[in-house]
Amino acid sequence: MEELRRKGGRNKKQSRIERQEAKRLEKENKRGNRQILFLTYGVVAVFLSMAGYLAYFLAFDSGNVINNTHNPRQELLAERVIKGKILSADGDVLAETRVGKSGKETRVYPEGRAFCHVVGRTSHSLTGIELNQCYPLLTSHDNPLQQLGNTLRGKKNQGDDVITTLDADLQRTAYQALGSNRGAVVAMEPSSGKILAMVSTPAYDPNTVSENWDTLIGYSDEESRLVNRATQGLYTPGSTFKMVTAMEYLMEHPKDHEKYDYRCKGSAKFGGTKIKCYAGEVHGKLNLRTSFAESCNGSFANIGMNLDIGSFRNLCSKLYFDRKLPVDFEHNRAKFMLDRKSDGAEIAQTSMGQGKTLVTPLQNLMIGAMIANDGVMMTPYVIDQVKSEDGRVIKQYEAESIGRVVDEQIAAEMQDMMEAVVQEGTATSLRGLSYRSAGKTGSAEVDAKGTTNAWYVGYAPAKNPQIAVSIVVEGVGTGSRYAVPIAKKMFEDYVN
Repeated sequence: MEELRRKGGRNKKQSRIERQEAKRLEKENKRGNRQILFLTYGVVAVFLSMAGYLAYFLAFDSGNVINNTHNPRQELLAERVIKGKILSADGDVLAETRVGKSGKETRVYPEGRAFCHVVGRTSHSLTGIELNQCYPLLTSHDNPLQQLGNTLRGKKNQGDDVITTLDADLQRTAYQALGSNRGAVVAMEPSSGKILAMVSTPAYDPNTVSENWDTLIGYSDEESRLVNRATQGLYTPGSTFKMVTAMEYLMEHPKDHEKYDYRCKGSAKFGGTKIKCYAGEVHGKLNLRTSFAESCNGSFANIGMNLDIGSFRNLCSKLYFDRKLPVDFEHNRAKFMLDRKSDGAEIAQTSMGQGKTLVTPLQNLMIGAMIANDGVMMTPYVIDQVKSEDGRVIKQYEAESIGRVVDEQIAAEMQDMMEAVVQEGTATSLRGLSYRSAGKTGSAEVDAKGTTNAWYVGYAPAKNPQIAVSIVVEGVGTGSRYAVPIAKKMFEDYVN
C-alpha cells in the first residue's frame, strides 16, 4: 500500500514536471514563432521600401541622376545618339547639334546671347535646359528597326527634340528692351505657369564659351555674365514688396480695411528711423488704395508697424520666401528676415520693401501672377513637350497648381489696387494701351550712395490676364521710368 502511494506521488510529480516542460516548450515555440514572424515582417518591409524607392527613383529622381554632369552614362548615350534640338514654342531652333563631313559634332545656338541663360550651354559644365533635359535630348525614340539598322551600320541615332514654352519673339523683345543695362526680365502665363520669356543681361555667346572662358570667369561680380539674374539674382524688392504687405493687411482686416487712412507729409519717424517717400514727395491724405497706387513709403511703414509678424511670416512662407521653389531650373531662395524679435525700424523698412528682404525676379513674378490668377499660384515651367524626330509626342508637360495662397476676395482687392497703379498711380504710361493692365512699380535703394534698381511686376489685360511680367533694371532709377517701358513693349508684343 505504501509502495502504491509512493508510486502515485512519483507519477503526479512526473506529470507535473511533464506539464511544466510542455508549457516551457510551448512558450519557446511561441517566442520562436514571434521571432520568425518579426523577421519575416522586417524582410517584407525592407523589400517594400526598396521597391517603393525604386518606383520613386524611376518616376522622379532618375532624370536628375542621369542629368548630373558627373554621371558617365551621358558619355555612353552620346556615343550612340546625336543630341536632339531645343525649340521655342513657335518652332524656332534654340540649340542643335550639327555634324560635319568628318563626323565632328558641334552644339550650335542660333539665337546666341538672347537665350543663353534659359537654354544654357554644354561647354564648361551644363546649365539651363541643356542640363535639366540632357537625358531626353540624348534619348532616341526613332523607329526601333531604323535604330537597329543604324547601330549595325555604326551610325548614330537622332535624339529627341525638346519643345519649350518660350515665345521667341517675346524673348527677343525683352532682350532688346533691356539693351546694355544689367537686369532681368521673366514673363509667364498666369493661368498655367508657362514661362514665356526669361532674359538676363549682361549675356554671353554660348557658341564661343570655350574660346572666351577665361574672360567670362574674370568679369567682376557686378558684371557676372554667367549668372541667370532672372532666377539666381537676389534683389531688394523695393515697393513691389508692398504687394505682400497689402495682402497681409487685407487678411488681418477683412471687414475694416476700407476705413484705413493716413496723411503723408513726405517723411515720418517709425521705430526711431526716418522714412521718406521717394524724392520727398508729399502725398497728403490717403486710403489703402491710393497708398498703394502712389506707392507711399510712410503709409506702408505705418501699416507694417501694426501687423502681426507671425502671420506676416506665414504669408511669406506660402509665397516661398526662405524655401526652395518648386521649379527645375537653378535658383536662389528669397529671404524674409522679420521675426518677433525684429525692432520697429526693421519692421518699417521691410514693410515698404527695403531692409534685409531679398527676392528673385522669378519669385516676384510668381507673386504677381498669383494675384492675376485670383489667388492661385501656379508652378512655373519651361518645357512643353518632348518629341521624337518624326514628330511623335513622347512626353507632354501639364500645368500644375501649387495651391491657393489668398482667397478670391483678397485677390480681387489686390487686382483693383494694381489696376489703380496704372490708371492713377506710378505706372500711368501704360494707359496708352488699347486695354487696361495692372501692376506695381518699385524703386529699390541698394547702397548708401542712393543707387536705385528699377522694378515692375504686372500683367495684362487686367480683366483677362494673358501675360504677367517681372522686370528689374539695375542701378538706373525709378521703376516708372525704366522698368515700365519694358513691360509696355512686352504687352504690345504679346497681347492679342
